[in-house]
Amino acid sequence: MSETHERAVEAVLFAAAEPLTLDAIRAYVGEGDVRAALARLVGRYRGRGIELVERGGRWHFQTAPDLAHLLRRGRDEIRKLSRAGIETLAIIAYHEPVTRAEIEAIRGVQTARGTLDVLMEAGWVRPSGRREAPGRPLTFSTTPEFLSHFGLNSRRDLPGIDDLRAAGLLDPVDLAFDQLAVVNQREED
Repeated sequence: MSETHERAVEAVLFAAAEPLTLDAIRAYVGEGDVRAALARLVGRYRGRGIELVERGGRWHFQTAPDLAHLLRRGRDEIRKLSRAGIETLAIIAYHEPVTRAEIEAIRGVQTARGTLDVLMEAGWVRPSGRREAPGRPLTFSTTPEFLSHFGLNSRRDLPGIDDLRAAGLLDPVDLAFDQLAVVNQREED
């Protein structure tokens, strides 16, 4: 077996976004003894900071188990956004630039300072100036990171009311009030 073939197998596995089957590796490196190359690579990486492993018929590099604790410290903790956070983010996205008072008027409840802080820490919301009004309140807008995270090219790509209704994302109480308003309007006509 050639060293070039073994290096090619190593390069393919290193660059792969997900674990690869033998056939997938062969599709990249061509014919040759892929199993022998994998066996040699397993031996070469044994006892190192990374190792080559097979899981469910798929091969990939992983951090050595005895060193995994080193990487856990640097990981961001995944936190679920609260309902208040989701509502506040949606209001900012659809009404930006918007002040805290305007957010509270739309939500119907006070917005905790921490809610806006969490959205700013996530990089989705930023202060965007001050409103020319008494007290010059701070306004908030979404960021390019918000668009990127949610796969949007611009705010124009946000779903409209009909899209939200079709997806079942509107509160059933809101839908009931909308239907009641239509019925009342018909009765008045």
